[in-house]
Amino acid sequence: MTDTSDANKERNREIARNEEAKQVAGSVRVSTTAVAVVVIIGGILFTLGWLALR
Repeated sequence: MTDTSDANKERNREIARNEEAKQVAGSVRVSTTAVAVVVIIGGILFTLGWLALR
């Protein structure tokens, strides 16, 4: 009985580690996308401002 319980606990720990890795990867992906969007919008606004001043 204890062996099964220990095996289940270890399996749950492994699942938790895998989920954490997936969550970190997802967060990095979202952050990268957010930075890219900000850079693109900033570039567009800079260009519009520059054109308006010319």
